[in-house]
Amino acid sequence: MKRIILGSASPRRRELMEQIGVKFEVVVSHKEEYYESVLPEEIVKELSLMKAENVASELETRDMIVIGADTIVALEGEILGKPRDEEDAFYMLKHLQGKAHEVFTGVTILDFDENGVRQVSSHAVQTKVYVHDMDEEEIWRYIKSEEPMDKAGAYGIQGRFAAYIDKIEGDYYNVVGLPISYIYQQIKRRR
Repeated sequence: MKRIILGSASPRRRELMEQIGVKFEVVVSHKEEYYESVLPEEIVKELSLMKAENVASELETRDMIVIGADTIVALEGEILGKPRDEEDAFYMLKHLQGKAHEVFTGVTILDFDENGVRQVSSHAVQTKVYVHDMDEEEIWRYIKSEEPMDKAGAYGIQGRFAAYIDKIEGDYYNVVGLPISYIYQQIKRRR
């Protein structure tokens, strides 16, 4: 059995890995994130690769799988990352309400054999999310819960914001932060 390393500080990603019963360790990438790509699906693949490689560089990489992931929200061509402050969260939520947007999660799997030789697999998943209309009082009440402050697009679909989700097209778990079925199938093939 290969060691499995999740290169993420996200408690939501950790919960999803635990949910499917995979034994894994967490090693967090502290490298500053930057990207050169312009398309959302390429940005998340680039960032997930960067995270996975940074984590792998800190480990003795033999007989191991390292998973890097990154999630972004895109609305009409604009990338919405994590809000800087409450005003930024308000801006994002105000623009998301009453519309559809896309959530992209990039996953990179670095698969190291017993000699340390690696295979790289990068994949991006897209989910379309539709948000109900919200009035300003609802937006501010949600922001005051502090739930949106560490999440791309300033919301967590699995939390209080569930009340404002009209529908989704695609993988729900992708919106939470990790397309967990894809991850499981990849791990199963590599063990």
